[in-house]
Amino acid sequence: MRILKRIDSYTLVNFLKLFSVTFFICLFVFLMQFLWKYVDDMVGKGLGISVLAEFFMYAAVSLVPLALPMSIMLASLMSYGNMGEQLELLAMKSAGISLFRIMRPLIIVISMVCVGAFFFSNYVLPKSQTKMYTLLLSMRQKSPELEIPTGEFYQGISGYTLFVGSKDIKGQLLKNVIVYDFSNGFSNASVMLADSGRLVMSSDKHFLTFYLYSGESFENLQQQQTMASATKVPYRREVFSKKQIIIDFDASFTRFSESLLKNEQISKNVIELNHTIDSLSKEVKQLVKQQVVYVPTKYLNRENRIPFYQASSKSFKFGKYNTDSLFLSLNLADKKTAVNNALNSVSQVKGEITFSNMEIKEKQLNIRRHAIEWHRKFALSFACLIFFFIGVPLGAIIRKGGFGMPVVISVLMFIVYYIVDNAGTKMAREGFWPVWRGMWLSSSVLLPVGIFLTYKAVGDSVIMNPDAYIQIIKSIRKRLASYLQRGKKYAGRRLGAKMKK
Repeated sequence: MRILKRIDSYTLVNFLKLFSVTFFICLFVFLMQFLWKYVDDMVGKGLGISVLAEFFMYAAVSLVPLALPMSIMLASLMSYGNMGEQLELLAMKSAGISLFRIMRPLIIVISMVCVGAFFFSNYVLPKSQTKMYTLLLSMRQKSPELEIPTGEFYQGISGYTLFVGSKDIKGQLLKNVIVYDFSNGFSNASVMLADSGRLVMSSDKHFLTFYLYSGESFENLQQQQTMASATKVPYRREVFSKKQIIIDFDASFTRFSESLLKNEQISKNVIELNHTIDSLSKEVKQLVKQQVVYVPTKYLNRENRIPFYQASSKSFKFGKYNTDSLFLSLNLADKKTAVNNALNSVSQVKGEITFSNMEIKEKQLNIRRHAIEWHRKFALSFACLIFFFIGVPLGAIIRKGGFGMPVVISVLMFIVYYIVDNAGTKMAREGFWPVWRGMWLSSSVLLPVGIFLTYKAVGDSVIMNPDAYIQIIKSIRKRLASYLQRGKKYAGRRLGAKMKK
């Protein structure tokens, strides 16, 4: 007996062909959007092809959670839309095959994809995101490629502003050069003017040597102003035929260690996230308990027992006293001292409580971030299943294949999912909602849509036919008109009865 029947292999082949195409298309679209966001960190820094290719690879792997649900919905919608458009679904249903039976092989495949998506999010995604963001930090710290424009001020070198009037054909000789040196502070700035100059990078790309020819320099001596008159600012003027300036300019690409992100939530799997959440929760509870010690609850009672010193016995004894009576028995100087001591104690306790509250809020935010990442790993797999049960019934209902209507519907559904998911994530991260509610908000919104569409597709309901909605509107109008007519008749009878009386 064949386990995989011909109808199963047919639907699987059609779906897998479209899924392989739509997945890479969706991944490419999201990758372009992602690179557009970080284009300023890559352009103009002289990065090698190997570095950019590595960054693109890690970015593509990190964007799989976004591309996978949309590609599943688009592929399922297109495959079943093609089958409906070519009347293949109608022929299968006429042969007594239900929609669930047609969907059965794809349900098994999508279930396996959901399980694989969870393992991907748990083991592959943390490593790829760690490598990607480490590489992104390294790219951001790299100095921009030295390309000085002409006719405008250039501030790409830290502590210096350059102006170049023109360049020679090869671009090696700079003419009409002005250099503003702010490396020693704005008050001790120096200005250098030269007819020409050259910039030379050291072999290790750590230093930049600036050669100036036939010029002069001006420098304020602000540090020596105290020795001169307050109304005069001494300066120094120098005329040179050749001047050499050495500037610190690290143009090499240095990779940061991946250990910088080892404590971030993006680099942890489910087990590590659970361990971190438990540890941070225990730390928060300990800080809350310590706050009880800071609060001076023992001073809220009017009667207190404190030790007082007896000089004869050289020992402490406890006595009961009234704070008001004790304070009134002091002289004016002692009263001021007691009030100042009390204010200092209260200020110290207030500062400790404020600092403790800031630490608690920071740890609670860290807990929420880890919990969001924990829920996201499971929400991705569930979202793939939901989008499948949205795409298949929609394809069976609209009966349109290709990249026309299915793409429009898929994009609209994904935009709704993306907006709701971002809103729920933000509410969870800020602490307005519990983390589970914010992270599963998008799934809870789309799950009823998938159930409704599947129910309608199984019952062969034409929910996309405008004539059906026109008939519903007409029937509602008729009912409203009949209700109004009955109301008028009833009001007329009441009015006639009152007139007779």
